[in-house]
Order: sequence, then structure tokens, then C-alpha cells
Amino acid sequence: MEPVILCYEKCSTCKKALKWVEETGSAVQIRSIREENPTAEELRKWHEESGLPLKRFFNTSGNLYKEMKLKDRLPGMSEEEQYQLLSTDGMLVKRPLLVTENGVCPGFQQERWEKLLKA
Repeated sequence: MEPVILCYEKCSTCKKALKWVEETGSAVQIRSIREENPTAEELRKWHEESGLPLKRFFNTSGNLYKEMKLKDRLPGMSEEEQYQLLSTDGMLVKRPLLVTENGVCPGFQQERWEKLLKA
């Protein structure tokens, strides 16, 4: 499986991550998080593979997250409800999101991405 980066073309962090990936010569697929929302099933799988808390998959600094007052709502929601919510709009998902055979990493963390892309 070729690594996939889910990103939003106008996001500065996504641009930085894609530039870094290009400089490293890593072969990746680019998927627009806005045009092709991750499904609830994909999110569940990636969350399990990441070993991270589900909250790390939310774009907590995004306007939509704030408008929906999710900071207050998430603690009362089940994981299934959170997966369903994340799958409704790619702008709710932390980006860029790197998905590889070796693991999953929401957000650009250069050292972690290096390990996942080279493993």
C-alpha cells in the first residue's frame, strides 16, 4: 500500500508537509480531505492503528470545530458518534493525516512522519 496523505490544499501546515515529503522523495498519494471525506470505517481503522486518543483526530483549531462547540460536546459522545461526526466533513479532521502500512499520524510531525515513511 502506498502511503496516503489526506490534506487541504489551502492549509499552511499541509503545504509545509507536502513540501517536506517532496524534498525527501517519498512516494505518496495525495487525497483531498475536503473533496473525499474519510469514512467512519476508515477513521475507526486509522484511530485503532494510531494508538492515539480519538480527540487527536479532531481539528480542534478549525472554525467548524469551534462553531459546533465540540469542545463541550465530545466528552458526552460515544466513539461511534464521534466517528460518524468526523466523517460528515473533512474540515473536522486533523490535517494533514498520514496513513501508511506502518502507522497513522494526524498532524505534521516530521520525526514521526520520517519513521512511518521509511520503516
